[in-house]
Amino acid sequence: MDGLLELWTYLSDVTHWSGPSGIPTRTIQHVWMTTLALGTGVVVAVPLGMWIGHRRRGSLLAVNIVNIGRAIPAFGILALVFIATERIGFLPSYITLVILSLVPLFVNTVTGIEEVDPDVVDAARGMGLSERQVLWRVELPLGMPLILTGFRLAFVDVVATATLAALVAWGGLGRFIIDGFAQLDQGQMLTGALFVALVAVVGDRLVLWAEAAASTGPRGN
Repeated sequence: MDGLLELWTYLSDVTHWSGPSGIPTRTIQHVWMTTLALGTGVVVAVPLGMWIGHRRRGSLLAVNIVNIGRAIPAFGILALVFIATERIGFLPSYITLVILSLVPLFVNTVTGIEEVDPDVVDAARGMGLSERQVLWRVELPLGMPLILTGFRLAFVDVVATATLAALVAWGGLGRFIIDGFAQLDQGQMLTGALFVALVAVVGDRLVLWAEAAASTGPRGN
């Protein structure tokens, strides 16, 4: 109960809702970094995953290599990137989040494309479609639900891990958690945790909606 009271006290203070350190600003920073990192991850991982999945050769090796990243804790990746870049703030945070997003995006894209029914693919080729057309018109739409599942997993990972960016002097909602811990301010820490959870839940629902639309769309045509 004391924690809830401190949370309410912190949230009810109007000074915490304005300025560069206010809740709206920190939330926007968190969402912006998450969106930027995920966007970069999509640009890198999805086309590569589509190509490997379409070829249906070398996918097992590629997925196993990428999965090595799962064994490295997010804090470890951040520490390695920080040492490699010798920077604080945006750059190590951004690189770390992009790396974390690559694994689920790549693995699910490869799997989604590769698991399309071979008979459907052969039929498309028999109709005269080029390999490029088969990939974009047949395999990608049918594999989209699984690709979006990978995006959903990547989103949750990135939103949660973006809080660690505060350890290398970046902003976002992690600042409330790190600063609150340093100041023994439970209300501030709980505020950071609450808004990270809210961002994660809202984003997760939106991706679930897109995933459901992708699953039902082809049947409606």
